[in-house]
Amino acid sequence: MVWKIILFLLMSFVIIAGITFPIVPQPSHWYEFPNIPGLEEKAKIIFFHVPTAWLSVIAFLMAMIYGVRYLRKKNLDDDSKSAASLQLGMVFCILATVTGSIWAKFTWGAFWHWDPRETSIFILLLIYGSLFALRSAIENEDKRARLSAVYSIIAFLTVPFFIFIMPRIMTGLHPGSSNDDTSGPVVDFKMNANMQLVFYISLFTFTILYWWMWKIRYKAIIIQENLFKK
Repeated sequence: MVWKIILFLLMSFVIIAGITFPIVPQPSHWYEFPNIPGLEEKAKIIFFHVPTAWLSVIAFLMAMIYGVRYLRKKNLDDDSKSAASLQLGMVFCILATVTGSIWAKFTWGAFWHWDPRETSIFILLLIYGSLFALRSAIENEDKRARLSAVYSIIAFLTVPFFIFIMPRIMTGLHPGSSNDDTSGPVVDFKMNANMQLVFYISLFTFTILYWWMWKIRYKAIIIQENLFKK
């Protein structure tokens, strides 16, 4: 119960900091966020957009890890954990796409530009969406778990390329693209100490949120499977 209260307080802090903290020119204020040219207060969406993208990578990684464990031990419990993480990965991947589209609308004038990073996350949605279709098309539990495990391993091999490599080697609108003058990490564009503090707290809190949701979803899958067997 205590850690749930802590999670709630951290999430509340991130929401308040991301939405209500003002940007002021005086550097002496502890709550000051820098005025980023071209983004202004819209830059605060980074407190939600980047953590959701981060969690999609973590969730897909967890799905692959438990897929490997299933192939080694043939334990359907590992398949359930992999499926739970896969579902959350899709949720956070969609949230990253939606928040990124909102950012694009107010920054670049349209919700979608087929920017390399937008294209890469769209491809990932198609790749992992196909895995859901595969799982729903197979009734035999062992066969479904085996094929799903192999697919999740192959699918995750594409994640580092589409998330970390492709958007940086191609020209695009996102920070960190090959034509970006700063050429630094995406999360470090003109962020001062206050923004970095809120950002890393958000990243940490969202990670805890994922862990909590994953355990709940895994338990729900087990209950659903037991009811189906009865």
